[in-house]
Amino acid sequence: MTKNDNMETGLGEKLGFLSFSTSQNIGYNFKNLYYLIFLTNILGIDVLVAGTLITIGTVWDAVNDPIIGLWVSNRSFRNGERLRPYILYCSFPWAVTLVLLFSNFHTNQTLAAIIWLAVYFVYESMNTLLSIPYNAMASLAAGSDSDRKSINSYRSLGMALGAGTGSIAVTPLVKLFGGLKGQNAILSPADSKAMTMTAAALGIIGILGAVHHYLTTRERVKPIEKEEKARMSMGEAYRILFRCRSWVLNMIYIVCYSVSITLIMAAINYYAAYIVGSSAAAVPMMGMYLITAVITSVVTPRIDDRIGRKRMMYLAAIVLIAAKIPFILKPYSLANVYLNSVATGIGATITFIVFNTNRNNIADIVEMQSGRRMDAMVANGDNLVSKLAQAGATQLMAFALAAAGFSESLKMDQTPATVNTIIALLGWVPLIITIIKLVVVIMMDIDRETQSAIKEREARNALHD
Repeated sequence: MTKNDNMETGLGEKLGFLSFSTSQNIGYNFKNLYYLIFLTNILGIDVLVAGTLITIGTVWDAVNDPIIGLWVSNRSFRNGERLRPYILYCSFPWAVTLVLLFSNFHTNQTLAAIIWLAVYFVYESMNTLLSIPYNAMASLAAGSDSDRKSINSYRSLGMALGAGTGSIAVTPLVKLFGGLKGQNAILSPADSKAMTMTAAALGIIGILGAVHHYLTTRERVKPIEKEEKARMSMGEAYRILFRCRSWVLNMIYIVCYSVSITLIMAAINYYAAYIVGSSAAAVPMMGMYLITAVITSVVTPRIDDRIGRKRMMYLAAIVLIAAKIPFILKPYSLANVYLNSVATGIGATITFIVFNTNRNNIADIVEMQSGRRMDAMVANGDNLVSKLAQAGATQLMAFALAAAGFSESLKMDQTPATVNTIIALLGWVPLIITIIKLVVVIMMDIDRETQSAIKEREARNALHD
Protein backbone atom coordinates (compact mmCIF):
# COMPACT_ATOMS: atom_id res chain seq x y z
CA MET A 1 0.00 0.00 0.00
CA THR A 2 1.03 3.58 -0.55
CA LYS A 3 1.53 5.98 2.30
CA ASN A 4 -1.74 7.78 1.63
CA ASP A 5 -3.83 4.62 1.97
CA ASN A 6 -5.53 5.88 5.12
CA MET A 7 -6.68 9.15 3.57
CA GLU A 8 -10.43 9.36 3.97
CA THR A 9 -12.64 9.65 0.91
CA GLY A 10 -14.51 12.95 0.78
CA LEU A 11 -18.18 13.66 0.20
CA GLY A 12 -17.62 14.30 -3.51
CA GLU A 13 -16.09 10.86 -3.97
CA LYS A 14 -18.91 9.15 -2.08
CA LEU A 15 -21.42 11.01 -4.24
CA GLY A 16 -19.57 9.52 -7.23
CA PHE A 17 -20.32 6.05 -5.88
CA LEU A 18 -23.94 7.09 -5.27
CA SER A 19 -24.45 8.54 -8.77
CA PHE A 20 -23.16 5.43 -10.51
CA SER A 21 -25.25 3.13 -8.29
CA THR A 22 -28.36 5.24 -8.94
CA SER A 23 -27.89 5.47 -12.71
CA GLN A 24 -27.09 1.78 -13.16
CA ASN A 25 -30.00 0.62 -11.00
CA ILE A 26 -32.40 2.77 -13.02
CA GLY A 27 -31.36 0.92 -16.18
CA TYR A 28 -31.19 -2.46 -14.41
CA ASN A 29 -34.73 -2.19 -13.03
CA PHE A 30 -36.04 -0.93 -16.36
CA LYS A 31 -34.60 -4.00 -18.11
CA ASN A 32 -35.85 -6.43 -15.45
CA LEU A 33 -39.37 -4.99 -15.33
CA TYR A 34 -40.01 -4.39 -19.02
CA TYR A 35 -37.88 -6.67 -21.19
CA LEU A 36 -40.22 -9.68 -21.12
CA ILE A 37 -43.30 -7.58 -21.88
CA PHE A 38 -41.34 -5.78 -24.64
CA LEU A 39 -40.53 -9.11 -26.31
CA THR A 40 -44.11 -10.39 -26.05
CA ASN A 41 -46.39 -7.33 -26.36
CA ILE A 42 -44.33 -5.22 -28.76
CA LEU A 43 -42.31 -7.70 -30.80
CA GLY A 44 -44.90 -10.46 -30.72
CA ILE A 45 -42.45 -13.19 -29.66
CA ASP A 46 -44.09 -16.22 -28.06
CA VAL A 47 -43.95 -15.93 -24.27
CA LEU A 48 -42.24 -19.32 -23.88
CA VAL A 49 -39.58 -18.36 -26.44
CA ALA A 50 -39.15 -14.95 -24.79
CA GLY A 51 -38.82 -16.51 -21.35
CA THR A 52 -36.27 -18.98 -22.64
CA LEU A 53 -34.21 -16.15 -24.17
CA ILE A 54 -34.12 -14.35 -20.83
CA THR A 55 -33.25 -17.56 -18.95
CA ILE A 56 -30.36 -18.30 -21.32
CA GLY A 57 -29.15 -14.71 -20.94
CA THR A 58 -29.35 -14.97 -17.15
CA VAL A 59 -27.33 -18.20 -17.17
CA TRP A 60 -24.69 -16.50 -19.33
CA ASP A 61 -24.68 -13.58 -16.90
CA ALA A 62 -23.77 -16.00 -14.10
CA VAL A 63 -21.27 -18.01 -16.17
CA ASN A 64 -19.32 -14.96 -17.37
CA ASP A 65 -18.68 -13.72 -13.81
CA PRO A 66 -15.69 -15.97 -13.00
CA ILE A 67 -14.34 -15.62 -16.55
CA ILE A 68 -14.41 -11.83 -16.50
CA GLY A 69 -13.44 -11.67 -12.82
CA LEU A 70 -10.27 -13.66 -13.45
CA TRP A 71 -9.47 -11.63 -16.57
CA VAL A 72 -9.80 -8.37 -14.60
CA SER A 73 -7.74 -9.73 -11.68
CA ASN A 74 -4.86 -10.66 -13.99
CA ARG A 75 -4.59 -7.21 -15.60
CA SER A 76 -3.92 -3.59 -14.77
CA PHE A 77 -3.96 -0.41 -16.84
CA ARG A 78 -0.88 1.55 -17.92
CA ASN A 79 -1.44 4.10 -15.15
CA GLY A 80 -1.31 1.28 -12.57
CA GLU A 81 -5.06 1.28 -11.87
CA ARG A 82 -6.85 -2.05 -11.76
CA LEU A 83 -10.60 -1.31 -11.69
CA ARG A 84 -11.74 2.29 -12.10
CA PRO A 85 -11.20 2.66 -15.89
CA TYR A 86 -13.52 -0.28 -16.67
CA ILE A 87 -16.46 1.72 -15.32
CA LEU A 88 -15.73 4.54 -17.77
CA TYR A 89 -14.79 2.49 -20.83
CA CYS A 90 -17.62 -0.05 -20.60
CA SER A 91 -20.45 2.40 -19.88
CA PHE A 92 -20.94 3.41 -23.53
CA PRO A 93 -21.17 -0.14 -24.99
CA TRP A 94 -23.45 -1.04 -22.04
CA ALA A 95 -25.77 1.84 -22.98
CA VAL A 96 -25.71 0.89 -26.67
CA THR A 97 -26.67 -2.71 -25.94
CA LEU A 98 -29.47 -1.53 -23.61
CA VAL A 99 -30.92 0.43 -26.53
CA LEU A 100 -30.50 -2.57 -28.87
CA LEU A 101 -32.34 -4.78 -26.36
CA PHE A 102 -35.36 -2.51 -26.73
CA SER A 103 -35.15 -2.04 -30.51
CA ASN A 104 -37.38 -3.55 -33.19
CA PHE A 105 -35.36 -4.93 -36.13
CA HIS A 106 -38.55 -5.78 -38.08
CA THR A 107 -37.62 -9.35 -38.94
CA ASN A 108 -39.16 -12.79 -38.54
CA GLN A 109 -39.43 -14.34 -35.09
CA THR A 110 -36.62 -16.88 -35.53
CA LEU A 111 -34.08 -14.31 -36.72
CA ALA A 112 -35.33 -11.86 -34.09
CA ALA A 113 -34.72 -14.41 -31.33
CA ILE A 114 -31.15 -15.01 -32.57
CA ILE A 115 -30.41 -11.26 -32.77
CA TRP A 116 -31.76 -10.48 -29.33
CA LEU A 117 -29.98 -13.42 -27.75
CA ALA A 118 -26.68 -12.20 -29.22
CA VAL A 119 -27.38 -8.66 -28.00
CA TYR A 120 -28.36 -10.03 -24.58
CA PHE A 121 -25.03 -11.86 -24.31
CA VAL A 122 -23.09 -8.67 -25.09
CA TYR A 123 -25.28 -6.63 -22.72
CA GLU A 124 -24.72 -9.01 -19.81
CA SER A 125 -20.98 -9.12 -20.53
CA MET A 126 -20.80 -5.31 -20.41
CA ASN A 127 -22.94 -5.34 -17.27
CA THR A 128 -20.45 -7.71 -15.61
CA LEU A 129 -17.49 -5.57 -16.72
CA LEU A 130 -19.19 -2.68 -14.92
CA SER A 131 -20.48 -4.44 -11.82
CA ILE A 132 -17.42 -6.47 -10.77
CA PRO A 133 -14.99 -3.49 -10.81
CA TYR A 134 -17.61 -1.27 -9.14
CA ASN A 135 -18.35 -3.81 -6.40
CA ALA A 136 -14.62 -4.10 -5.70
CA MET A 137 -13.78 -0.38 -5.98
CA ALA A 138 -14.47 0.48 -2.35
CA SER A 139 -11.63 -1.81 -1.25
CA LEU A 140 -9.21 0.20 -3.42
CA ALA A 141 -10.73 3.63 -2.81
CA ALA A 142 -10.30 3.40 0.97
CA GLY A 143 -8.12 1.46 3.38
CA SER A 144 -10.22 1.73 6.52
CA ASP A 145 -13.29 -0.26 7.46
CA SER A 146 -15.24 2.84 8.51
CA ASP A 147 -14.59 4.59 5.20
CA ARG A 148 -15.58 1.54 3.19
CA LYS A 149 -18.73 1.24 5.28
CA SER A 150 -19.60 4.85 4.51
CA ILE A 151 -19.02 4.30 0.78
CA ASN A 152 -21.31 1.26 0.81
CA SER A 153 -24.03 3.23 2.59
CA TYR A 154 -23.96 5.70 -0.32
CA ARG A 155 -24.07 2.75 -2.71
CA SER A 156 -27.11 1.40 -0.87
CA LEU A 157 -28.79 4.79 -1.02
CA GLY A 158 -28.10 4.94 -4.75
CA MET A 159 -29.54 1.45 -5.22
CA ALA A 160 -32.77 2.46 -3.45
CA LEU A 161 -33.07 5.70 -5.43
CA GLY A 162 -32.31 3.88 -8.68
CA ALA A 163 -34.77 1.07 -7.99
CA GLY A 164 -37.51 3.56 -7.15
CA THR A 165 -36.82 5.75 -10.17
CA GLY A 166 -36.51 2.77 -12.50
CA SER A 167 -39.90 1.53 -11.29
CA ILE A 168 -41.90 4.76 -11.62
CA ALA A 169 -40.17 6.83 -14.32
CA VAL A 170 -40.64 4.50 -17.30
CA THR A 171 -44.33 5.15 -17.95
CA PRO A 172 -43.93 8.96 -17.99
CA LEU A 173 -40.90 8.63 -20.30
CA VAL A 174 -42.73 6.31 -22.70
CA LYS A 175 -45.61 8.79 -22.81
CA LEU A 176 -43.17 11.67 -23.30
CA PHE A 177 -41.80 9.91 -26.39
CA GLY A 178 -45.29 9.38 -27.83
CA GLY A 179 -46.23 5.96 -26.47
CA LEU A 180 -49.04 4.54 -24.32
CA LYS A 181 -51.79 6.51 -26.03
CA GLY A 182 -55.40 5.86 -25.14
CA GLN A 183 -57.14 4.88 -21.94
CA ASN A 184 -55.95 1.27 -21.58
CA ALA A 185 -52.24 2.23 -21.39
CA ILE A 186 -51.04 -1.30 -22.18
CA LEU A 187 -47.80 -1.66 -24.14
CA SER A 188 -48.36 -2.62 -27.78
CA PRO A 189 -46.41 -2.68 -31.09
CA ALA A 190 -47.28 1.00 -31.52
CA ASP A 191 -45.03 1.79 -28.53
CA SER A 192 -41.89 0.26 -30.07
CA LYS A 193 -40.16 3.58 -30.90
CA ALA A 194 -41.12 5.11 -27.54
CA MET A 195 -39.56 2.16 -25.67
CA THR A 196 -36.36 2.46 -27.73
CA MET A 197 -36.16 6.18 -26.94
CA THR A 198 -36.77 5.46 -23.26
CA ALA A 199 -33.92 2.94 -23.26
CA ALA A 200 -31.69 5.55 -24.95
CA ALA A 201 -32.54 8.14 -22.28
CA LEU A 202 -31.76 5.70 -19.46
CA GLY A 203 -28.56 4.62 -21.24
CA ILE A 204 -27.40 8.25 -21.33
CA ILE A 205 -28.14 8.56 -17.61
CA GLY A 206 -26.01 5.44 -17.07
CA ILE A 207 -23.10 6.94 -19.02
CA LEU A 208 -23.30 10.21 -17.07
CA GLY A 209 -23.25 8.28 -13.78
CA ALA A 210 -20.15 6.35 -14.93
CA VAL A 211 -18.35 9.51 -16.02
CA HIS A 212 -19.13 11.22 -12.72
CA HIS A 213 -17.86 8.18 -10.81
CA TYR A 214 -14.64 8.11 -12.84
CA LEU A 215 -13.95 11.82 -12.35
CA THR A 216 -14.58 11.83 -8.60
CA THR A 217 -13.02 8.56 -7.37
CA ARG A 218 -9.47 7.30 -6.90
CA GLU A 219 -7.67 4.00 -6.36
CA ARG A 220 -5.56 4.49 -3.22
CA VAL A 221 -4.85 0.93 -2.13
CA LYS A 222 -2.03 -0.68 -4.10
CA PRO A 223 -0.94 -4.36 -4.16
CA ILE A 224 1.93 -5.34 -1.91
CA GLU A 225 5.27 -4.87 -3.64
CA LYS A 226 6.25 -8.56 -3.55
CA GLU A 227 3.11 -9.58 -5.48
CA GLU A 228 4.13 -11.84 -8.31
CA LYS A 229 3.31 -10.86 -11.87
CA ALA A 230 2.44 -14.37 -13.06
CA ARG A 231 -1.14 -14.81 -14.22
CA MET A 232 -3.42 -16.83 -11.96
CA SER A 233 -5.37 -19.77 -13.27
CA MET A 234 -9.05 -20.17 -12.39
CA GLY A 235 -8.26 -23.16 -10.17
CA GLU A 236 -5.52 -21.31 -8.30
CA ALA A 237 -7.73 -18.27 -7.75
CA TYR A 238 -10.57 -20.32 -6.26
CA ARG A 239 -8.21 -22.40 -4.13
CA ILE A 240 -6.99 -19.14 -2.56
CA LEU A 241 -10.53 -17.87 -2.04
CA PHE A 242 -11.94 -21.07 -0.55
CA ARG A 243 -9.10 -21.11 1.99
CA CYS A 244 -10.51 -17.81 3.32
CA ARG A 245 -13.25 -18.79 5.79
CA SER A 246 -14.74 -15.29 5.85
CA TRP A 247 -15.13 -15.28 2.05
CA VAL A 248 -17.03 -18.59 2.13
CA LEU A 249 -19.33 -17.50 4.96
CA ASN A 250 -19.94 -14.10 3.39
CA MET A 251 -21.00 -15.85 0.16
CA ILE A 252 -23.52 -17.98 2.09
CA TYR A 253 -24.74 -14.77 3.76
CA ILE A 254 -25.22 -13.19 0.31
CA VAL A 255 -27.10 -16.24 -0.98
CA CYS A 256 -29.54 -15.96 1.94
CA TYR A 257 -30.00 -12.25 1.25
CA SER A 258 -30.52 -12.75 -2.50
CA VAL A 259 -33.05 -15.56 -2.15
CA SER A 260 -35.16 -13.82 0.49
CA ILE A 261 -35.20 -10.37 -1.16
CA THR A 262 -36.04 -11.90 -4.57
CA LEU A 263 -38.95 -13.87 -3.13
CA ILE A 264 -40.33 -10.93 -1.15
CA MET A 265 -40.06 -8.42 -4.02
CA ALA A 266 -41.76 -10.80 -6.45
CA ALA A 267 -44.39 -12.18 -4.06
CA ILE A 268 -45.57 -8.73 -2.94
CA ASN A 269 -47.09 -8.14 -6.39
CA TYR A 270 -49.01 -11.43 -6.19
CA TYR A 271 -50.17 -10.60 -2.65
CA ALA A 272 -51.46 -7.22 -3.80
CA ALA A 273 -53.23 -8.63 -6.86
CA TYR A 274 -54.75 -11.84 -5.52
CA ILE A 275 -55.16 -11.26 -1.77
CA VAL A 276 -55.70 -7.49 -1.46
CA GLY A 277 -57.48 -7.44 -4.82
CA SER A 278 -55.58 -4.69 -6.63
CA SER A 279 -52.17 -4.65 -8.29
CA ALA A 280 -51.96 -0.95 -7.41
CA ALA A 281 -51.80 -1.95 -3.71
CA ALA A 282 -48.20 -3.04 -4.30
CA VAL A 283 -47.13 0.58 -4.89
CA PRO A 284 -47.52 1.83 -1.28
CA MET A 285 -46.01 -1.44 0.00
CA MET A 286 -42.95 -0.93 -2.21
CA GLY A 287 -42.97 2.75 -1.26
CA MET A 288 -42.68 1.88 2.43
CA TYR A 289 -39.79 -0.44 1.62
CA LEU A 290 -37.92 2.17 -0.44
CA ILE A 291 -38.42 5.01 2.07
CA THR A 292 -37.20 2.79 4.89
CA ALA A 293 -34.24 1.65 2.77
CA VAL A 294 -33.17 5.25 2.11
CA ILE A 295 -33.35 6.19 5.81
CA THR A 296 -31.54 3.01 6.86
CA SER A 297 -28.77 3.66 4.31
CA VAL A 298 -28.06 6.99 6.02
CA VAL A 299 -28.04 5.80 9.64
CA THR A 300 -26.43 2.35 9.30
CA PRO A 301 -22.76 3.49 9.33
CA ARG A 302 -23.27 5.46 12.56
CA ILE A 303 -25.03 2.57 14.29
CA ASP A 304 -22.35 0.16 13.08
CA ASP A 305 -19.66 2.41 14.56
CA ARG A 306 -21.42 2.29 17.93
CA ILE A 307 -22.34 -1.38 18.23
CA GLY A 308 -19.87 -3.14 15.89
CA ARG A 309 -20.20 -5.20 12.71
CA LYS A 310 -21.32 -8.50 14.20
CA ARG A 311 -24.00 -6.92 16.38
CA MET A 312 -25.17 -5.01 13.32
CA MET A 313 -25.60 -8.29 11.46
CA TYR A 314 -27.51 -9.68 14.44
CA LEU A 315 -29.72 -6.58 14.44
CA ALA A 316 -30.63 -7.04 10.76
CA ALA A 317 -31.63 -10.66 11.34
CA ILE A 318 -33.60 -9.93 14.51
CA VAL A 319 -35.60 -7.12 12.85
CA LEU A 320 -36.51 -9.40 9.94
CA ILE A 321 -37.51 -12.29 12.21
CA ALA A 322 -39.54 -10.05 14.55
CA ALA A 323 -41.61 -8.64 11.67
CA LYS A 324 -42.26 -12.03 10.06
CA ILE A 325 -43.95 -13.47 13.15
CA PRO A 326 -46.97 -11.04 13.20
CA PHE A 327 -47.39 -11.50 9.43
CA ILE A 328 -47.37 -15.30 9.75
CA LEU A 329 -49.93 -15.15 12.58
CA LYS A 330 -52.21 -12.65 10.76
CA PRO A 331 -51.27 -12.68 7.05
CA TYR A 332 -54.40 -10.86 5.90
CA SER A 333 -53.70 -7.81 8.05
CA LEU A 334 -52.47 -4.88 5.92
CA ALA A 335 -50.79 -3.42 9.00
CA ASN A 336 -48.65 -6.57 9.23
CA VAL A 337 -47.89 -6.39 5.50
CA TYR A 338 -46.62 -2.83 5.88
CA LEU A 339 -44.66 -3.85 8.98
CA ASN A 340 -43.12 -6.61 6.86
CA SER A 341 -42.19 -4.05 4.16
CA VAL A 342 -40.59 -1.70 6.69
CA ALA A 343 -38.65 -4.52 8.35
CA THR A 344 -37.45 -5.73 4.96
CA GLY A 345 -36.28 -2.20 4.15
CA ILE A 346 -34.30 -2.09 7.40
CA GLY A 347 -32.94 -5.64 7.42
CA ALA A 348 -32.15 -5.91 3.71
CA THR A 349 -30.42 -2.52 3.61
CA ILE A 350 -28.24 -3.27 6.63
CA THR A 351 -27.40 -6.66 5.11
CA PHE A 352 -26.47 -5.06 1.76
CA ILE A 353 -24.14 -2.53 3.37
CA VAL A 354 -22.61 -5.13 5.67
CA PHE A 355 -21.85 -7.81 3.09
CA ASN A 356 -20.36 -5.26 0.69
CA THR A 357 -18.12 -3.86 3.43
CA ASN A 358 -17.22 -7.42 4.44
CA ARG A 359 -16.31 -8.13 0.82
CA ASN A 360 -14.03 -5.08 0.67
CA ASN A 361 -12.29 -6.16 3.88
CA ILE A 362 -12.03 -9.75 2.68
CA ALA A 363 -9.84 -8.51 -0.19
CA ASP A 364 -7.34 -7.41 2.50
CA ILE A 365 -7.65 -10.73 4.34
CA VAL A 366 -7.02 -12.71 1.14
CA GLU A 367 -4.01 -10.52 0.37
CA MET A 368 -2.63 -11.15 3.86
CA GLN A 369 -3.10 -14.91 3.51
CA SER A 370 -1.91 -15.36 -0.08
CA GLY A 371 0.17 -12.33 -1.03
CA ARG A 372 -2.16 -11.68 -3.97
CA ARG A 373 -4.46 -8.69 -4.41
CA MET A 374 -7.70 -10.22 -5.75
CA ASP A 375 -10.39 -7.54 -5.43
CA ALA A 376 -12.13 -8.49 -8.69
CA MET A 377 -12.16 -12.22 -7.94
CA VAL A 378 -13.51 -11.62 -4.43
CA ALA A 379 -16.33 -9.54 -5.94
CA ASN A 380 -16.91 -11.98 -8.80
CA GLY A 381 -17.62 -14.90 -6.46
CA ASP A 382 -20.28 -12.87 -4.68
CA ASN A 383 -21.80 -11.77 -7.99
CA LEU A 384 -21.95 -15.34 -9.22
CA VAL A 385 -23.71 -16.81 -6.19
CA SER A 386 -26.05 -13.81 -5.99
CA LYS A 387 -27.24 -14.26 -9.57
CA LEU A 388 -27.60 -18.01 -9.21
CA ALA A 389 -29.53 -17.48 -5.96
CA GLN A 390 -31.88 -15.00 -7.67
CA ALA A 391 -32.47 -17.37 -10.56
CA GLY A 392 -33.06 -20.26 -8.17
CA ALA A 393 -35.49 -18.21 -6.06
CA THR A 394 -37.44 -17.20 -9.16
CA GLN A 395 -37.70 -20.82 -10.29
CA LEU A 396 -38.70 -21.89 -6.76
CA MET A 397 -41.52 -19.36 -6.79
CA ALA A 398 -42.68 -20.39 -10.27
CA PHE A 399 -42.73 -24.10 -9.38
CA ALA A 400 -44.45 -23.45 -6.04
CA LEU A 401 -47.22 -21.37 -7.63
CA ALA A 402 -47.68 -23.85 -10.48
CA ALA A 403 -47.89 -26.76 -8.03
CA ALA A 404 -50.49 -24.84 -6.01
CA GLY A 405 -52.69 -24.42 -9.09
CA PHE A 406 -52.07 -20.74 -9.85
CA SER A 407 -53.66 -19.44 -13.06
CA GLU A 408 -53.85 -15.91 -14.44
CA SER A 409 -57.29 -16.64 -15.89
CA LEU A 410 -58.70 -17.22 -12.40
CA LYS A 411 -57.96 -13.63 -11.35
CA MET A 412 -59.39 -13.26 -7.82
CA ASP A 413 -60.60 -16.87 -7.62
CA GLN A 414 -57.20 -18.45 -6.97
CA THR A 415 -57.10 -21.78 -5.16
CA PRO A 416 -56.61 -21.77 -1.37
CA ALA A 417 -53.28 -23.53 -1.98
CA THR A 418 -52.16 -20.63 -4.18
CA VAL A 419 -53.10 -18.07 -1.52
CA ASN A 420 -51.25 -20.06 1.15
CA THR A 421 -48.21 -20.34 -1.14
CA ILE A 422 -48.09 -16.56 -1.68
CA ILE A 423 -48.31 -16.03 2.08
CA ALA A 424 -45.55 -18.60 2.67
CA LEU A 425 -43.29 -16.87 0.14
CA LEU A 426 -43.70 -13.62 2.07
CA GLY A 427 -43.56 -15.13 5.54
CA TRP A 428 -42.39 -18.64 6.33
CA VAL A 429 -39.75 -19.05 3.61
CA PRO A 430 -37.93 -15.73 4.30
CA LEU A 431 -38.15 -16.50 8.05
CA ILE A 432 -36.39 -19.84 7.60
CA ILE A 433 -33.75 -18.24 5.36
CA THR A 434 -33.15 -15.48 7.91
CA ILE A 435 -32.62 -18.08 10.65
CA ILE A 436 -29.99 -19.73 8.42
CA LYS A 437 -28.40 -16.30 7.96
CA LEU A 438 -28.34 -15.87 11.72
CA VAL A 439 -26.41 -19.14 12.07
CA VAL A 440 -23.90 -17.87 9.50
CA VAL A 441 -23.42 -14.67 11.50
CA ILE A 442 -22.69 -16.71 14.62
CA MET A 443 -19.97 -18.57 12.71
CA MET A 444 -18.35 -15.43 11.24
CA ASP A 445 -15.36 -13.75 12.84
CA ILE A 446 -14.52 -11.24 10.15
CA ASP A 447 -13.76 -8.44 12.62
CA ARG A 448 -10.84 -10.36 14.08
CA GLU A 449 -9.51 -11.37 10.66
CA THR A 450 -9.83 -7.80 9.40
CA GLN A 451 -7.95 -6.42 12.39
CA SER A 452 -5.18 -8.96 11.83
CA ALA A 453 -4.93 -7.89 8.19
CA ILE A 454 -4.79 -4.21 9.17
CA LYS A 455 -2.05 -4.84 11.77
CA GLU A 456 0.03 -6.83 9.30
CA ARG A 457 -0.41 -4.09 6.70
CA GLU A 458 0.63 -1.39 9.17
CA ALA A 459 3.67 -3.43 10.23
CA ARG A 460 4.65 -3.91 6.59
CA ASN A 461 4.24 -0.21 5.87
CA ALA A 462 6.33 0.68 8.95
CA LEU A 463 9.14 -1.58 7.73
CA HIS A 464 8.88 -0.06 4.26
CA ASP A 465 9.14 3.46 5.71
